[in-house]
Amino acid sequence: MRRYFGTDGVRGPVNQFPMTAEFSLALGRAAGHVLTQHLDHQPRILIGKDTRLSGYMIESALCAGLTAQGMSVLLVGPVPTPAVAYLTRSLRADAGVMLSASHNPAGDNGIKFFAADGFKLADEIELEIEACLDKLPPLPAALAVGKAARVEDARGRYIEFLKGSLPRGLRLDGLKVVVDCANGAAYDVGPRILRELGCDVIAMFDEPDGFNINRECGSTHPESMMQKVVDVGADVGLAFDGDADRLIACDAQGCIVDGDRVIAILAEHAHKKGQLTGGAVVTTLMSNMGLERYLEGIGLSMFRAAVGDRYVLEMMRETGCNVGGEQSGHMILLDHNTTGDGVMTALQLLTAMQEQNKALAEMAAGMSLFPQKLWNIMMSEPKDVLADEQVQKLICDAERHLGGSGRINVRMSGTEPKIRVMVEAEDETIMLNIGGQLTEAIRERVC
Repeated sequence: MRRYFGTDGVRGPVNQFPMTAEFSLALGRAAGHVLTQHLDHQPRILIGKDTRLSGYMIESALCAGLTAQGMSVLLVGPVPTPAVAYLTRSLRADAGVMLSASHNPAGDNGIKFFAADGFKLADEIELEIEACLDKLPPLPAALAVGKAARVEDARGRYIEFLKGSLPRGLRLDGLKVVVDCANGAAYDVGPRILRELGCDVIAMFDEPDGFNINRECGSTHPESMMQKVVDVGADVGLAFDGDADRLIACDAQGCIVDGDRVIAILAEHAHKKGQLTGGAVVTTLMSNMGLERYLEGIGLSMFRAAVGDRYVLEMMRETGCNVGGEQSGHMILLDHNTTGDGVMTALQLLTAMQEQNKALAEMAAGMSLFPQKLWNIMMSEPKDVLADEQVQKLICDAERHLGGSGRINVRMSGTEPKIRVMVEAEDETIMLNIGGQLTEAIRERVC
């Protein structure tokens, strides 16, 4: 049983266990011990962070624990999560860490580990670190501690890596782009690379102050970006989340193009160019049935993984697919990076528009989505309510009323004490009625 690591690392409110300086120090020691057991060289680990105020505290505590246990630390400062995955590989580090709570508010933070190959740390390694926390290892000798150093050109390295994913010589001249940086990790990288590629860039929410990350902006609050696109006559809007591993786009009319539509566009574009592997894409249980039908219409299959980009990635590697993602905007383009990358996805989307000479609205118009809604049920503390037989009966009854005209998915959030209820149906009224009734019935049962 996991005690600290969720589907996306350790996460929670700052200065509440486990997101405290004391726990971060202990976690650094435990991780330093586990990650260096089998190395025959001086171990190194890379740490990046987003723009939260608490990043300074957690970075210092984690760094102290790691160096105390004998690891040397490379500090790269505020960078997107996918930059940590890339830089860990590029700088030949033995592991990487990203300090971020993604799309959560500024009062939360998280600690996410990457292996030396840039993929997320394996479950068994995370469990070994958890076990090590129960009995911390002895400290090494006084002169065997590690040291910390800053990598000054980390963002520049990442920008050049992003450019290398594009067709040689590609320019994006003539595209007017609104970029919502969520006052997060992409505040510099996002606008800068688009300008270097020739875009006319209108940047929004690109002035982080430690408190304003994700505050009424970014991929979970794209309304300001959508309005700005219309106001300035832009061709496209791009909204990242706090750590820039996800993207939500909008077309020139200010209409949202969510992750499902982006998957369809990128998969079809790659398929036409002979670059799609596996004859399929990997999505999650939350992806719309409209995407599945659209892909079938162009001769492609769709595999559904459990919710969470780590599970999408696992299935991509199992099936040989190089395109996958989530409706929420996490896209994994495995030919280019080992984790979800919002800026990379944005560049590939703009490349498809440029190479096909089509507006985003035209490219997204081919796929019809089923009406779908997500309800959230907050709980006072995490508990496995899906093991409750009465809850299972409520779900089965709702599925029976829905018949074969849609889908129901009820799951526990991997990062928050929430139950998420998703209902999808061809008829919107039926979807809303069934979803609303099911959500209230579950809430009455468990809250």
